[in-house]
Amino acid sequence: MAVEGACARAPYAADARASRGRLHPDQPSPGRSVFRRDCDRVIHSTAFRRLAHKTQVFVYHEGDHFRTRLTHTLEVTQVARSIARALGLDEDLAEACALAHDLGHPPFGHAGERALDRCLADHGGFDHNAQTLAVVTRLERRYPAFEGLNLTWETLEGLVKHNGPLLPRAAEGRSCCAAEDKLPVVIRDYVAVHDLALWSFPSLEAQAGAIADDIAYDAHDIDDGLRAGLFDLDVAREVEIVAHILDEICAMHTNLDHARLVHELIRRLITVMIEDVVAESRRRIAEKSPADVDDVRLADSPLVAFSATMAAADRAIKAFLWTHMYRHPRVMQVMGAAEGVLADLFGRYATDPETLPAEWRHDLPDETGARARRIADFIAGMTDRYALIEHRRLFDSTPQLR
Repeated sequence: MAVEGACARAPYAADARASRGRLHPDQPSPGRSVFRRDCDRVIHSTAFRRLAHKTQVFVYHEGDHFRTRLTHTLEVTQVARSIARALGLDEDLAEACALAHDLGHPPFGHAGERALDRCLADHGGFDHNAQTLAVVTRLERRYPAFEGLNLTWETLEGLVKHNGPLLPRAAEGRSCCAAEDKLPVVIRDYVAVHDLALWSFPSLEAQAGAIADDIAYDAHDIDDGLRAGLFDLDVAREVEIVAHILDEICAMHTNLDHARLVHELIRRLITVMIEDVVAESRRRIAEKSPADVDDVRLADSPLVAFSATMAAADRAIKAFLWTHMYRHPRVMQVMGAAEGVLADLFGRYATDPETLPAEWRHDLPDETGARARRIADFIAGMTDRYALIEHRRLFDSTPQLR
């Protein structure tokens, strides 16, 4: 099934001309839609540049060919645009959601997130999705008239709700509900001033960005795991879809060298997953017949999704990677040490705020929880390298993360 070529904009796609706008009114750009402008603001942000030096799975000095948060983000963006194009959606909105989706990740990947979550256990915890909202609404300070990037409502809802509604449908039209107490503090505070309708699904463009993240993770973590020698192709055959694709390749190309074989495996895996999403999404859209993007939001389930068969394959890939990659002793040793680095930094800044840079010491809150979150904001923005530099500055011994 081919998914190439642009489609006319579907009636259920988000319409930049009908955007719900920005929290702070802004002059329109004569040559760009509001969603294209969101993409450009993310690309030019400091947080986006830092993704180049933030861990995906392997820390930066493991090698030049492993994914970083930036290369992962670009790969997610490419997949999201492919899905959006095939479904007749607004590609710029899909891109904006994909480009910004990991801006809140701390250094050292999910290890850093675990460390900060423990440090903030008494103050609401740490969640990288909520931190992304903090980055684009508060922590980026580039514009004279507002804090953050002042992105459109549609991009913000895509970042916050990319995995679906955060509140029950009963919350519609109500100022609060019991479930709000379980929301991350950052999200709860923000929606108090800018309602993102947390009870509804996001646009199809945001849904495309979310499933593109799964596709990129699955394919490229297999690629990185093979490159790192954490497992080989024979072991990867434990996953049925991988074995099937490898059999197809070997039937067509005999004596293919290892590098080309791996590349062809990853290329075909991405293709078959995208094609499945497009086919299943078209089926769901036809079944629900949404007239516009608001009908998409009111649906009782996501409309961009894997088929049942591919969803099972996705789970199998993730289970395989969990065992053979994310929990591999080599990765666990490095990430355990990385968690210790961030815990050390948090503890030192909390007990001795004078060790913070001047701009982060300025107006440091007195209230314990607010102060802890301010310190976490600083640490979450660090690159891997800067976190290690700071640790060496403040401590006599810093682990070698290799």
